[in-house]
Formats: sequence, structure tokens, C-alpha cells
Amino acid sequence: MPRFHLLSLGCPKNTVDANGMAFLLQRAGYRPVDHADQADVIIVNTCGFIADARRESLETMQSLAANLREDQRLIAAGCWAQRDPERLMAWVPELDGVLGTRSWVALPELLAQIKARRQRVARQRLVFTEARAMALPESVGAPGYAISGRSAFLKIADGCSRRCAFCAIPLIKGDMVSRPIEAIVKDAQRLRDKRALEFNLIAQDSTTYGRDLGYTDGLAELLERLVAVLPESSWLRILYMFPGQITPRLIEVMADHPQVLPYVDLPLQHAHPDVLRRMNRPSDMQELRRTLVELRARLPHVCLRTTLIAGFPGETEAEFQTLLDFVQEQRFDRLGVFTCSHEEGTLAARYEDDVPEEIKEARFDALMTLQQGISLERNREQVGRVLPVLLEGTDENLTVGRSYRDAPEIDGLVLIERRVAKVDRMVTVKITRALEYDLVGELVGETGEVTP
Repeated sequence: MPRFHLLSLGCPKNTVDANGMAFLLQRAGYRPVDHADQADVIIVNTCGFIADARRESLETMQSLAANLREDQRLIAAGCWAQRDPERLMAWVPELDGVLGTRSWVALPELLAQIKARRQRVARQRLVFTEARAMALPESVGAPGYAISGRSAFLKIADGCSRRCAFCAIPLIKGDMVSRPIEAIVKDAQRLRDKRALEFNLIAQDSTTYGRDLGYTDGLAELLERLVAVLPESSWLRILYMFPGQITPRLIEVMADHPQVLPYVDLPLQHAHPDVLRRMNRPSDMQELRRTLVELRARLPHVCLRTTLIAGFPGETEAEFQTLLDFVQEQRFDRLGVFTCSHEEGTLAARYEDDVPEEIKEARFDALMTLQQGISLERNREQVGRVLPVLLEGTDENLTVGRSYRDAPEIDGLVLIERRVAKVDRMVTVKITRALEYDLVGELVGETGEVTP
């Protein structure tokens, strides 16, 4: 039985695709192994979103290629493989195949063709990077999710129909393609039966879910379908919302159902209307403020997360000060910052990169320093609260978990300063102390796991 080793880099959407690829390979007779040197086929699911991610993907593949045996095959898959296959093959000549993110369902076919060709000719690389619509997992019977412990990422759509000036995602993945509601609900039921407790809904733009299927408020409808089949103790977390797309019905659904966490991940990128217009983003800041007021009014203890870009082309000192003032005004619970980098093929790549790197870094530092103080204050507001916490790991002196305020892999942790015998379960924790990004607490009880 041939063996495969699969490495997935980048975002949770890549992780879900990797899980689908692993499913297809096992169905085709391959067996997964934990280490590359044990494998007949090594697949690297690359990220191509920004330069740092591409650098990590390249270094990973070059390291694997340096130790590749003659009888092993090396495959590049994912976003960077879709975006720039020729450059990838030039930099990693040991590659046997390149599989784009829109063609991941063809991995078994790609490997079969490589095997057949190598029996007839010398090493000849195959490239599957068709510029077609995103392949959905249900088209080949693969799962549209990935699960680790009791937490899962559940993909509801992929691709993006927006054209933000700085973003290469539409170039890589094409326009948004939503998964049918029935397919998502079936995946949620499978995850429920696997005893998943946390369901993180992912897409490039979750709030536009279903528009391509004819829904006018598709995310709200999807949530109503999901809460009907999930236990009340489940966590439903929505990731990657879009400004101007959080509808009154969506807020009501979030407020009415305990499974839907009061957690809003709303990447804003900036707060000055002129910068937002150059970014080709929604620029009505008064509408945005009204939405934030409504979220805080209808969702008590809502955790608000955003992402910002520092040093976008043309950003003046006054525009950056507007951004700083906005962060100080809104006091987000969670905030991430990127410095702007020109991405080949995007609209912003045509703009003059007129903000010096040292200024970008200084603005990055200013935003993060401001947010660090805000984050500590927001965390101090949690002291005394009793929160459900999903325990995920423990050692002799410490147990770590996450509350509803902590999305996996990107936010903080809840720390219990002793060993808890059993993890991968939900408990209640009284918060006793706040750190800049994490909370410290003591275990006070269990939470019930209710089956539907």
C-alpha cells in the first residue's frame, strides 16, 4: 500500500482542503504516515497569500526536496501552486507535480498520471491548475471540514467575488462559490457524531454566504438550520465577516440562539474613508459605527475582533492618526495588524509604494502598542466572570483552554495554573487574573454535553 505525508500551511481553509485530499488518497488506497521519510508521496499544501507565507512554503519544499529519495514523489498543492506554478517549479526543480487549489479533488488522478508516465519516460512534471470555479468537497464525497480534538473548521464557501485592491485571493481562488446548505448541515451532523463541541464556520466572506445560490440573507438561514441539529452546548463561531454585510436578521439570529457565539470577526483594514476608497473597501464609517453599536446592544459581552493594514499606498500621517483614533474609540477586544506589501496582479500593485518600510513598521508598532493596553483593559473586565472553557492541553503545572472570546490559532488562551486530568472537554472557569492577551482562572465546574 503506497504511503503519503501531507503538510498543510496557511489558513484553516487550507486545512480543510488538506483533510479532503487525505480522504481522497485513503479512498484511493494510500496510507497516511507521520514523517516525510516514511512516505512514497509528499504533498505540501502551500499558502500564497502574502510574501511571508510564500517564503515559508518555499523553505518547506526546498527542505523536503534536499532529502528526497529517488523513489519519492514531491507535490506542491494549494494557493501558491495555483497562483504561480511556473515560478514554483523553477525554484523547486525536484517537484513531480503541481496541483492548484481549484483542482485539489484531482490529486489521486495527478498521482496516477505521474506513476504511469514515470514507467515510460524520465521525470516529467504535471501541472493541474485550471482557471475554473472552486471544486467543492461534496462533488467527490469528501468532507468539507477538519477536526482537531473537539474543535472543527467547517467550510461554508470559498473564493471571493470582491475586488479589494490589496488582495490576491480572487486571482487565486476565483469568485465566491457557496456550498449547499444541505451539504454543510450533513457535515455538521457528522462532526456532532464525532463529538465536536466547537464549529468554526469559515469562508473568505462568510456574511455573503449563499448569495450565489439565490439567498438574500444566507448566513442567517444557515445558522438557523445548524442550531436545529446541534446540541445547545455547542459553540458556533462565525469567522471573516465583511463590513456592511451584517444584517439585522443575522444579529437577531446570533442573539436568539445560545449556540451562536457572541464573537464577531470583522476585518476592517482601515478607518479613514479615503484610504478605504483606495483599498476598494466600504468607506461609510457612520454605517459601520451604527453596526458596532447594534452588535454591542444586542449581544451582551460580545467579543469584537478586527484586522488592519498599516502603510497602505498614499497613507498620510493624518489618515494614520484617524486610524489610531478609531482604535482608541472602539476598543476592540482583539486586533491584528499587517504592514502593506504589494501583491503581484492586484490593483494596489499599480500604486506607488510611497510609504517607506521604516514608517510602515513604526505605524505597525504604534497600533500594536495601543492595542496591547486596550486588550489588557478588556481582559480585566472579564475578572470575576465564570466562563465556559474548552480545555485543550495540560502538563504538570498548567492547563490551557479557550473561551468563546478566543478563536483557535489566532486569539488568546485561558490558563489554569494546575494540571487538570482530562482535556478535550468543556468546563466552567472563574476568571481571577488578566494578562495582555490571556486570562487566568480556576476550574469551578463541568458543563453538560446535551445531545439533540
